[in-house]
Amino acid sequence: MNRKVLLIEPNYKNKYPPMGLMKIATYYRRCNDDVRFFKGDLKKFAAQLLCEEFCSEIGELSLGKYFPKLIEYIKVGKYSSLDAIPDFRGSKYEEIIKTYRQKYKNKEFPQFDVVGVTTLFTFYWKQTVDTINYAKNFCKAEGKMLVGGIASTILPDYIYEETGIKPHIGLLDKEGDLDEGNTDIIDELPLDYSILEEVDYEYPAHNAYFGYMTRGCPRNCAFCAVKTLEPQYKNYIGIKHQVEYVDEHFGAQKDLLLMDNNVFASNCFEQIIDEIKECGFGKGATYIPPNEYDVAIKNLKAGYNLRAYIKKIIKLYDKIAEKLPEDESGEFYLWREERGLLYVETATCEEICTFDETVRPLYDKLFHKSKRARYIDFNQGLDARLATDKRMKKLSEINIRPLRIAFDHYEQRDVYIAAVKRAAKYGIMELSNYLLYNFEDEPKELYYRMRINVDLCEELGVTIYSFPMKYHPISNPEYFKNRDYLGEHWNRKFIRAVQAVLNSTKGKIGKGVEFFEEAFGRDLDEFYKILWMPETFIIYRRKYDKKLRERLADRYQNHSSEDCDLANEWWTKFCSLPAEKLEIAKSIISLNKFKEGDYECTDKEILDVLSYYSITRDIAEGNI
Repeated sequence: MNRKVLLIEPNYKNKYPPMGLMKIATYYRRCNDDVRFFKGDLKKFAAQLLCEEFCSEIGELSLGKYFPKLIEYIKVGKYSSLDAIPDFRGSKYEEIIKTYRQKYKNKEFPQFDVVGVTTLFTFYWKQTVDTINYAKNFCKAEGKMLVGGIASTILPDYIYEETGIKPHIGLLDKEGDLDEGNTDIIDELPLDYSILEEVDYEYPAHNAYFGYMTRGCPRNCAFCAVKTLEPQYKNYIGIKHQVEYVDEHFGAQKDLLLMDNNVFASNCFEQIIDEIKECGFGKGATYIPPNEYDVAIKNLKAGYNLRAYIKKIIKLYDKIAEKLPEDESGEFYLWREERGLLYVETATCEEICTFDETVRPLYDKLFHKSKRARYIDFNQGLDARLATDKRMKKLSEINIRPLRIAFDHYEQRDVYIAAVKRAAKYGIMELSNYLLYNFEDEPKELYYRMRINVDLCEELGVTIYSFPMKYHPISNPEYFKNRDYLGEHWNRKFIRAVQAVLNSTKGKIGKGVEFFEEAFGRDLDEFYKILWMPETFIIYRRKYDKKLRERLADRYQNHSSEDCDLANEWWTKFCSLPAEKLEIAKSIISLNKFKEGDYECTDKEILDVLSYYSITRDIAEGNI
């Protein structure tokens, strides 16, 4: 091994694996470097590394089963952790572990030649900056700190200001980007899926090939960061060799998820679709999931990322044990215990390979793989303005699900509707899109776009799932660290009302007029009523049972409990306010702050209306 490399993703929740780090992992492995990936609590990781050093120093594999207790002591320093380990207190090992506890306190962590941290969205700012600053403790004095990704490219000066690290800006798309003289273009390398086996975090979208077949976008939309992230439009990037590489090393993946920002703009579009078909994603595509055990054993025998695949094998042993009858499970446990294969920390590649003869028949017997459908998804959406009949017909040759068509502006409704109708014409019946709001739009434009999708579902028999997405100016110094931005025509109450509805619909709007009208209103007037409505009423509309009405009536003595409909009661009083008082009430409500002292008002009529806004969800649910 030449260098020790540590790749880190901050511990935020995200749907997709870190493609950049997966490519960088492939690069460094090609350089015969020792690559390690981590996502999680970095302080616990530091204690884990020190624990590994401790176990290596004393050469006592049997302590591996107590690894969690040793890590806990190194991190926290409580002797109760050591008391749980038989014969440890008072032994020669106790004094040694104390030195590792001191190393932890001094931040004298195991060192790496290269430490790389990826960055995602700017609203994870504090978490990202804290991760970078803590990660510096793992880097040798003469080592290299690498920081890159979306936030780093958009706000490099701020990254430098808060971390002292000058980040890489943009893509790793040139020779020598990481090492002078190296001819690999990192952005075009296949992804190293093995690093995902090293961490406990499970990405919601993980069973897929991830990639690009184009880069950039010829559009220059004011709300979009693509021009900064991928300034040059690339018409075509081959993906077949990457798919074949993944199949050979990590097993076939179920779906193909392409992150292209505007594939319709490519003059190689037909070639792209044909290549996708060659990769096994033509109309009606299916596949049989790979044998996970075979993949893991194959990589262990090849010496590829032993850390990842030893952990994977131990997980598979546990899965086998869960499926075995009780007596056989007990016998299997004893076999593993004899070979030190109960825990990752005590397992060795040699023992796993020796045990293969016993385990393989068990796995094949217990886990049967059946044929499954597989789909292609252009995840960032397609440009409705470029959705010609010819392109849509070609698109229908692949197993696309869902087809995502951008609908960012109400002014583009005719173009958007035409694109959806073309999709239906060629048999593409499952669609999805993101609906930008809080930009330059008015709330009514969001309602109209949602309504268009619902009506198209009824008219064409298609299914369209809409996901309203709030605009956030990620490069604006005033807002990039938070999500507080308000568009010209929006206010905090309106934003919160939309989010309250989406929480109940799990963030999406599907087909069904009745469902939509229940959630967002039968017409624009009802939509605005919902926007102004107290949040608790939005969430609990038509859910007021007798007990709830009585509870609220007891708390708010001016409300009757008999046949009480608080939402209509509030609406009647809201609408009955004289124009001048209504404007005052709206100016207060729009701030969405209703605790005592949040606003000043002495008018009894207005205060009566505002009283409904202090009915919280906790009150409604009887928790207060």
